[in-house]
Amino acid sequence: MRTAIVIPGHHTQRRSVALVREAERVAAERPVELVVLTGWARHGGPTEAEQMRSEWRGPEVELVVEPTASVTAENATRTLPLLIERGIQRAVVVCAPLHLYRARFFFTRLFDPYGVETEFRVAHTPASVGAILWEVAAATAAPRQLRTAKSELAQVVR
Repeated sequence: MRTAIVIPGHHTQRRSVALVREAERVAAERPVELVVLTGWARHGGPTEAEQMRSEWRGPEVELVVEPTASVTAENATRTLPLLIERGIQRAVVVCAPLHLYRARFFFTRLFDPYGVETEFRVAHTPASVGAILWEVAAATAAPRQLRTAKSELAQVVR
């Protein structure tokens, strides 16, 4: 089964580096054809995806930067066409512990209908009060973001 790793960007460089290190461990454990790093630039400059790409020290694999996603739903929606184009059948999504619930919510609902199985790996990163509050607030927008993501996918993936 052709496998890719997907790393949704995190809003802090330190946590993003922890995600990349966990993805490197995944890539060392099993055959991986592709790593997709996804995330935008909140305040200009290099995107989260570009920053994570510069941190990659793992095995030689195709590294793809998706620099436009600003929320988890977009990470999934904008990554899926890249996987389909390359015949990927399984995606290992690497995320922070608090992000696992939303990542699972979006990636499984968006990838499964297109035949891409999802698996999740958690990179152990410290939880802050701000991160907890962010996840609680973001969860309230999840149903609306899912509808928008499905609509976007219907336009892109046939």
